[in-house]
Amino acid sequence: MNHMEAFSQGPLTGVRVIETGVLVAGPYCGQLLGDLGAEVIKVEDPAKGDPMRQWGRERPHGKSLWFPILGRNKQSVTCNLRVEKGQAVFRKLIADADVLIENFRPGTLEKWGLSPETLWEINPRLVIVRVSAYGQDGPYAGRAGYGSIGEAMGGIRHVTGDPKALPSRVGISLGDALAGTFAALGCMGALRVAETTGRGQIVDSAIYEAVLALMESTVPEYAIGGYTRERTGSILPNVAPSNAYRTKDDDMVLIAANQDTVFGRLAQAMGRPELAADPDFATHGGRGLNQEWLDQIIADWCSTMPADALLDHLHKHGVPAGRIYTARDMFADEHFAAREAIVRLPHPEFGEFPMQNVFPRLSATPGGIRSLGPEMGEHNEAVLSRFAGIDPEELAGLRADGVI
Repeated sequence: MNHMEAFSQGPLTGVRVIETGVLVAGPYCGQLLGDLGAEVIKVEDPAKGDPMRQWGRERPHGKSLWFPILGRNKQSVTCNLRVEKGQAVFRKLIADADVLIENFRPGTLEKWGLSPETLWEINPRLVIVRVSAYGQDGPYAGRAGYGSIGEAMGGIRHVTGDPKALPSRVGISLGDALAGTFAALGCMGALRVAETTGRGQIVDSAIYEAVLALMESTVPEYAIGGYTRERTGSILPNVAPSNAYRTKDDDMVLIAANQDTVFGRLAQAMGRPELAADPDFATHGGRGLNQEWLDQIIADWCSTMPADALLDHLHKHGVPAGRIYTARDMFADEHFAAREAIVRLPHPEFGEFPMQNVFPRLSATPGGIRSLGPEMGEHNEAVLSRFAGIDPEELAGLRADGVI
């Protein structure tokens, strides 16, 4: 047999994940693992389920358009982990699993008698991924927290937005997604160790630390240089030109031509080759010092051309430039289509359901989207009978007791 056939669904084919997370951070980790081929069993509270089933600005048929993405490639099982019978069912599920993902407040699993030490007695090789606002220890560990707080504490809110306004949100749940991404990265590292040693470990992913990991050199800039980065709006301070410019048809085009050679190409494209030799603009430092002046020159030129013509002209001259896309632009873009960046799956109520494809791409074992987010408890019988050894009579009793 071709060795690659063993990874038909992706590089994590054969890895079984139990996901007990809710909202975004933990489930996003589960989504990423499922995209790469893992079998993800999502355990939800039978009374409420994951709140993400209800979230989203647009809710046709009273259902979230977010959950089919966040819940893709997952099976849904309901189980009340707050009661002894539910905990017993959960221990059975864990016995032959590879990964547990949880994003409850630290100490919650311990309160339910499901501490890592207890679970490792059942399954020593279990990798336990714990996603939280502040991490599993430290003075803030027990605090309630969401992604927005982690974004503020990690530093990204302070540098985002218009300098004349309050710090801005970036428009997506960035902190949660980062914590989920780093959790998935740590999980795959821990899985490699478990395969070799037979021992699992805890992957501790804190939202604020996931944000901090993206903060470039802001820490030494303050500690060594005494400088604190501030909000700068659409520009990159002292790096020019790199900004958005209005076009004749009132569209916006982003131009990034801050390198000396690239600026020379932009000057040629503008019909102003002398700008590249002007002492005020010839060097990176000069363009940075004269950023506002240079931006105005470029803005005046951009305003003379419609966006399509402007972009064609810039691309012919080898100048990095592009529109600021919305979803509408993505659907119309030939590059998105050629690379299948957006894929469509059938949904029983919404019809054709478009969403972003699996990323990153692996050439031999790429993974994929096998199913959209399931109905709550859709896989109770199949999963609990197969992996927990629970027969139909016991299932009926658990359902009558409200455990599932």
